[in-house]
Parts: sequence; C-alpha cells; structure tokens
Amino acid sequence: MHDENERSEEAALAELRRRLGDELARRRWTKTQLARQAGLGRTTVSEAFQDSGPVPSEQTVAALAHALRLDVEELLELRRSAVAAPLVARSAVSGADDAGLGRLIGQWDPHDLEVHPASPALPATGTTGGPGNRMLPGYVRREHDQVLAQAVAEAVAGGSRMVVVVGSSSTGKTRACWEAVQPLAAEGWRLWHPFDPTRAEAALDDLHRVGPRTVVWLNEAQHYLGDREHGERIAAALHHLLVTPERGPVLVLGTLWPEYAHQYRALPSPDAPDPHSRVRELLAGRTLTVPEAFDASALATAAELAQRGDTLLADALTRASEHGRLTQDLAGAPELLHQLHNASPPARALLEAAMDARRLGVSPHLPQAFLTDAAVDYLTDAEYDDLTGAWAEHAYAELAQPVHGKQSALRTTTPRPARRPVPPTERRASSPQSVGPTVRLADYLEQHGRTTRSHLCPPASFWHAAHTHLTHPDDLHNLTQEAHTRLRRQWAHHLRHRAAAHGSTTAMIELARRGEKAGDLKGAETAYREAADHGDAHALVRLARMRNKAGDLKGAEALYREAADHGESSALAEMARRRAETGDLKGAETLYRQAADQGESYGLISMAHMREEGGDVKGAVTLYRQAADQDDPLYAPYAWEKLAQMREKAGDLKGAEALLREAADHGHPSPLAELARMREESGDLEGFEALLKEATDQDDPTYAPYAWERLVRLREEAGDLKGAEAVLREAADHHNPSALAAIARMRERAGDLSDAETLYRQIVDHDNPTYAPYALVRLVEMRERAGDLKGAETLYRQAADHGASSALAVIARMREAAGDLKGAETLYREAADHGASYDAEDDLIRLWPYGLDPDGTPTAPWTSF
Repeated sequence: MHDENERSEEAALAELRRRLGDELARRRWTKTQLARQAGLGRTTVSEAFQDSGPVPSEQTVAALAHALRLDVEELLELRRSAVAAPLVARSAVSGADDAGLGRLIGQWDPHDLEVHPASPALPATGTTGGPGNRMLPGYVRREHDQVLAQAVAEAVAGGSRMVVVVGSSSTGKTRACWEAVQPLAAEGWRLWHPFDPTRAEAALDDLHRVGPRTVVWLNEAQHYLGDREHGERIAAALHHLLVTPERGPVLVLGTLWPEYAHQYRALPSPDAPDPHSRVRELLAGRTLTVPEAFDASALATAAELAQRGDTLLADALTRASEHGRLTQDLAGAPELLHQLHNASPPARALLEAAMDARRLGVSPHLPQAFLTDAAVDYLTDAEYDDLTGAWAEHAYAELAQPVHGKQSALRTTTPRPARRPVPPTERRASSPQSVGPTVRLADYLEQHGRTTRSHLCPPASFWHAAHTHLTHPDDLHNLTQEAHTRLRRQWAHHLRHRAAAHGSTTAMIELARRGEKAGDLKGAETAYREAADHGDAHALVRLARMRNKAGDLKGAEALYREAADHGESSALAEMARRRAETGDLKGAETLYRQAADQGESYGLISMAHMREEGGDVKGAVTLYRQAADQDDPLYAPYAWEKLAQMREKAGDLKGAEALLREAADHGHPSPLAELARMREESGDLEGFEALLKEATDQDDPTYAPYAWERLVRLREEAGDLKGAEAVLREAADHHNPSALAAIARMRERAGDLSDAETLYRQIVDHDNPTYAPYALVRLVEMRERAGDLKGAETLYRQAADHGASSALAVIARMREAAGDLKGAETLYREAADHGASYDAEDDLIRLWPYGLDPDGTPTAPWTSF
C-alpha cells in the first residue's frame, strides 16, 4: 500500500510539473520571466519545476497557474494528490494518530491560521464558490526568526518549547510563527489551533489530549491567557504540558500585543488580587519581541526579493521603504480596499475626493473644509438627499477607524511646522494661510486611486472647493496644470490666478508669459516683477529678454545685472553672449569668468569655446580641464570629450584614449561611448565590443541602452541573428526594458508575427510605464495590418488604461475618418478626461475652443481677465 501511495504521489506531481512546463514552453518564457509574472522568487519557481525538488506550496501553485492562465483548481487538486501519499506515509512512520488534535502542518492554509492576507483574494478558476486564492509575499528573515528557529530545532531534538511573539498589530508576528514551523511539516508534525466554541474553552477542554510532535497554535494569546474565567487554568495546563517529558516533544507558539504582555507580567500591589500569577510564571523567559519596522538590512533583502519578481513586496516598498513598516502596509492594504468598497456613500465620496486630490498633485495634508465641499458632487441625487446635518462628522469618524497595521483610510493629522531659514532671495514670499483641521489619505488608497481613477475628471464641486479652500501655491499650481491638460480651461484660468495670488511664482510667470504673448507688455512686466519679488530671480532674466526684444538694451543689461546679484548665474551667461555677439570678447570673458566663480561650469565651457575659436588652443585646454575637474555631471563629460577630441585632432590617439579612460574612472559613462567610437573608426572591433560591454556593466540609464543596441547591431551586421538575440536576452536579464521590445521587433521583421505578439504582450504585462504603451501600439499596428480593426481598437483602449491617453485620440481619428462623428467626439472627450497628451491638444481645441466643463459638456464662450 505504501508503494502504491508513493507511485500515486509521483504521478500527480509529474503531471503537475508537465502542465506547468508545457505552458511555460508554449509561451517561450524563461523561469525568471515567469517569476516576475507570478510575483514569486526565482528560487521558488525553479524548485517547483525540479524533479527532485519538494512539492510546491498551494500558494506557489496558485500563483503559477494564474500567471500561465491555467485552471487553478485542477492544478491545486494535482498538488493535493501529490502531498497526500507522503503525508500518510510520514504519519505511519512517526506513529501520529490521524484522530489526534489538529492536522498535519502541510494541510493548513496560513490564512486559516490568521496570517494576514497581503492582497485581495484571487478568484479560483473553474470553481463556483469558496474563497479565492491569496498569495503570500516573500519572507524576509530577521533577528527574531533566529530565536524561533532555535526553538524549533530544540523541539525536533526532543525538547518541548514555548515562544510567545510580542509586537504591535501587523508587525509580522503570526507570519514569523508560520515560517518557523515549516521544517516541522517535513517531519510529519501536526498543528492544533483551538478556537471552537471559543478559543479559551477549546484550549481548556482539549489541552490534556495534546500528543507528541504537535504545535499548539495560540495566535492572539490574550484570548486564551487573558480569559477571566479560564486564563489561569489554561496557563497551568500549558505549563504541565511543557514540563511532562512523556507528552513531548511539543511546541507552543503564541502572539501578543505589547500592552497585553505588559499587563500579564506586571506585579500587583501587595493588597490587590493577582489575576495573572500563573500566566506571568508561564511567560517568564518565553517572550520574543518583533520590531515595529524593518531595518536597513531587512529592507535591502525585501528589495532584492522584489527585484526578483515578488510583486507584493515591490508594491509595498513603493510606500513603506522610508519608514520601514512593510508588514503593516501588506496587512492593511486588503482591509483598506474593503473599507473603500463598503463605505457609506458620504464616506466613499470623501475618499474619492481625497484620491483625486492626491493624484492631481495636492499635498498629503488635505484640509477637511476642502474635502467636505469637494465630496458633494461625488454623491448621487438620492445619496445627497439622504444627507443629515452631521453627515461629514459621521463620515470622518467612520474613515478614522483603524484596520490592520494601525492604518486608517482617512486619519486626522497635523502638518509639521517648517523649521528652516528663509533664503535671502525669497524677499516677499507669502506664507500659506491656516486651513483648519487636515486629514491624510492612507498610502495604499492613494496609490489605488492613481491606478483606478486615472481616466476620470473630478466633478465641479472638487474644482470649486479647491479654488475656495486651498491656499498652498504648489497645490494650486498643480491643479492648474491638471485642469489645463483635461481641457477644463476656465477652471485652469481661475486656479492660475489664485495660485499667483498665494505666491506661486510659476503661476506668476505663466500669467506674464500669456500677457506678453497677447501684447499686454505692461501686465507681463508687472507679473514678472512680482515673481522676482517672491524670490524667482530667473523672472528678471525673462523680463530682461522682453526689454532686449523691445530694443531697450540698457534696461535689459540692468535687469540681467540685478538677476545676477540675486544669484541667477544664467543671467551672467546671457549677458556674456550678448557681449560676444557685439564683438566685446573681453567683456564676455569677464562675465563668463564671474559665472564660473559662482560654480557655473557653463562659464568655463563658453570661455574655452571662445579661446578655441580664437586659436588659443593652450588656453582652451586649460579651461576645459578646469571644467572637467569641477565634476559637474552635465558639463564635465562634455569637457573631457572636448579635451580628447583636441588630442585626437592633433594626432595623439593614445593621449585621447587616456583622457577618455580617466573620465570614465571619474564615474562619467558617456566618454566610454566616445572611446568606443574611436576604437570602431580605427578598425579595432574587438576593442570596440569590449568597451560596449563595459558600458553595459555600468547600468547607466542613458548609455547602457545605447551600448546594448550597438552590440546587437554588431551581431546583426555580421549575420549572427541568433547571437544578436542572445545579447538582447542578456540585456533583458539586466532589467533593460527596451531589450524585449528589440527582440520582438526582430521577430516581427523576420515574419514571425506570433512570437512577436507574445513578446509584446509580455512587455504589456510587465506594465513598464515607457514600454508598455509602446508595445500596445505595436500590437495595434499588427492588428490593423491584418485588417482586424475591432481588435486594434480594443488594444488602443488597453493602451489608454496603461497611461497612453494619446491612444484614445488615435481611435477617435479612426472613427472620424470612418464618418462616425458622434463616436469620435465621445472618444476625444475621454482623451480629455484622461489628461490630453500634447499631440491630441489641437484636436480637442478644434472641437471645444473654450474648453469643457467638469461634467464634460462644452464650456460657453468666456473671456480671460
């Protein structure tokens, strides 16, 4: 019978791996790519496919099935068949009684043991009911895990042990216990979680039945040890279990919040009762504290797991990398989403207004008065009619309720006061007015809003409330920009004026620029001067240009000098250019020297140009060398390259190469490209390729892609297409997002459209903000060439959902060309709601020259002021 069980287990496991492997091969993914898609570590995925590897966990199988679009339930059933036989065999060997307390550890789902879900449930494919599958993020081991591992090792060696993990809500206590007992699963241990009819009653009734090789799971141990009626008796029973050798080995694991641990350990006063004496004795020497936050080392490990494809950790790190409260973020996210979906209408309206405010650039501390007024138009007419006089107070109280990890959807907060000296250039900067009580949106909901609401334009109440209540210049300026891109031009106009009135120099300069363009030179000058008075010295440069254009050279010079006196070094450069243009080279060099003395490398570069053009090669070299030594990331590489070019021009190729190598040693990657060019032109293709490889190793975001591209082109020019693709695959493994796109283009050019489409879809699934829209556009073009216009339009919509709002305008033009003017107009309006891209702006203004109202209807003619 035992042999039959083993054969059954082997067949089920082999079939599970065959199905996974066949689909992986069909999609032509590497295991690294699959790990990224499934949100798992590469080691976990690799072990799942190894014939000699362990049976993959339920979470791993579910994640792989979802990523590969396979039937989740069928694969989970195969997995259950694969573990059934060895579990029975281990039970027989160990003498465990199937009728004993609990069940084998391998048969437990960690979420049934109260490990907090870290993501919303995924629906199980092919099922008609029951809970969905939830993935666990990768686990980062910390110092407390070593203590738990030691307790487990001692239990395996035959000693009974107890550890109670103490920590605040959602600090990873229960997950740490779950990870700790995994070695016991392979030893055939059982786990008993007493909870029915109540935790305390279940524990008290059956603790005497606990057998050897059992984990007693006391999550939220206050429900056991703190029970008024049974707590002391449970503590006594646990003590008896631990000190009775013939009942062991057993492992008792519990979790507690710090306030309960303190309460149970506190000594009573002499004349007071002692309600926790047995509990205090039991806990002595058996508690273990979990820190509130991940330290730098743990965060680095989490980041490494994220880089390997753990999407849950990657997502959480975008919010928690600074404060380190990673487990709290993971635990709170699903609860916050549940709170959003189940909120009362007024509370939901406040959350939606807050999400819109944050995604459109309002600072985190949101004034309650603003949100309360903004929320009104987020309610339906029926919901609005149901409002009571205290609706806002009740809604804020509802949203302030904490969930796991001590997070609230919308919590009351107080901004920290600024404690810094005001720079001397901010001569008349105004302070934002007091805005009353403020609240802060949970980070997870903020991120959720950016993703799910990107296609929506806020209603009229939002813009009105912003104009009425917001006072911070940056908030007002950001909303001005967002209103403008959404063609809400009238609101953009009003918000721009309010931003300027509250000290936004950007808004002042924009008003000045618009006035200058309209011919209102007096108004423009007033606005430029006001911006300068608020600390923007560059406004004086703009005003000087305006004077210069009007022929007032003396006035322009005075303004340039005033700007320079206020630290605007670009003013010196502009003055110097004007002097050079009029032939005053000595005056120009004096001004360039002043700019250089203020740390402006451009001054040295410009002087060097002048010397070089005047034939003073030695003086030019000296100045280029000074600019190179300043190590300015913008100008130093250029200076190095100029020095090398001058050496090269003089025939000193060895000296030119030495300079470029010196520049690279100073951390500037661009000279490597110049050095590679020299090797290529000299015919040293081997040296050229070696330098390109060196450039790729530096992972510079500008030059590494160029180097990869040139390496690929070398292979292609040699006719080695297979080698070219191998280089691109290596680039993809270095997280170069353009590499997969390049492979797809190669496949497309070779006529292998099926493979090209598969690769483009992988890029889309990776959701890279730059390349996902590009890949979708390529897929659309393939659909259009094949005559599948409906499929093309579907993909354009998907591109828009990935942030490529211009895709909607493309569909609109397609509809317009086909004569469907109504459909085209609808799509143009959607493009505006997304935030129109530059290439769609002309189409939108053509349709609606005065803009749109917040509800999408055309704005009536109006005049700016």
